[in-house]
Amino acid sequence: MKTLLRVLDGEAVWPPPIWLMRQAGRYLPEYRALRQQAGDFITLCTTPALAAEITLQPVRRFGMDAAILFSDILMLPWALGYGLSFREGEGPVLPRLQPGDLSRLDPDRLLPAIAPIIETVRRVAAALDPALALIGFAGGPFTVACYMVEGGGSKDHPRIRALAYEDPAVLAALIDRLTEATVVYLAAQIEAGAEAVMLFDSWAGLLSPRQFQAHVALPARRIVAALKQRFPQTPVIGFPRLAGTLLGIYAESSGVDAVGMDTAVDPRVAARLVARTTALQGNLDPMALVAGGPVLEGETRSILEAMRGRPHIFNLGHGIVPATPPEHVAALVRLVRDA
Repeated sequence: MKTLLRVLDGEAVWPPPIWLMRQAGRYLPEYRALRQQAGDFITLCTTPALAAEITLQPVRRFGMDAAILFSDILMLPWALGYGLSFREGEGPVLPRLQPGDLSRLDPDRLLPAIAPIIETVRRVAAALDPALALIGFAGGPFTVACYMVEGGGSKDHPRIRALAYEDPAVLAALIDRLTEATVVYLAAQIEAGAEAVMLFDSWAGLLSPRQFQAHVALPARRIVAALKQRFPQTPVIGFPRLAGTLLGIYAESSGVDAVGMDTAVDPRVAARLVARTTALQGNLDPMALVAGGPVLEGETRSILEAMRGRPHIFNLGHGIVPATPPEHVAALVRLVRDA
């Protein structure tokens, strides 16, 4: 069995497998060349030849244990017919959710719209080294809803947090539709060759414990249960970023096979909160990767020491930042391999 999948099956492998969130992206010159060729980001995500090549670039360069599909969490609302554009220097821009906008989410559009993304999964699965795993992904319903309610990115997403209290039925209906669509989206990726899938709930930690349970943990549980019913051998990784001490509740409630730790989580605390049968993933600070040298070595060894003896996937606590020198990524992979 592939190393990553052994860990997701509950085995403590040493040294642990490694892959990095946003391992394909702007810090790589080969990515920037293809990005310029595509013209705009949505075209890049929906052109299988380009997206597959970008997915494979970091695996070829660094020898990661897994490739993760190159795409974006907001391609799901885009595929449902919700407006989306990416503006240079500004990030994603969406229509700010208004009363009645839920009718704009058309599930009949979903499969035809994601067809190019699913073709990318097929191409990567066919081209990937048989020893390496392919990870598919989607955004957590709450995080995707954040961007839809705010109309784009935000530091603290005040509108959706207010909506959770002022009109909970609207938020619940939005989360419900996104949850159903996420199951369809991830199932299609698995059928095309993804061997594990990941839920990125990047804004999960903005919520109170009760709201977290309702809008993060329970939708994740629905997604995991639906996928396990159809694909019982396909593991699911959950990443409830900023969840803090709710990490254990998320792991138990959702039924995921692995939980991603963000940068602020003490791995030793996470190891106490999360059952040993659930793998942990993370959680090097992306800025330590930028710094490199003794800083990178010290932070890496600290995480490895804390995680030795339990199922662990080495990763970052958030995505690689554009300023990351590629040679620092290569050094990190060597550090983990030589542990």
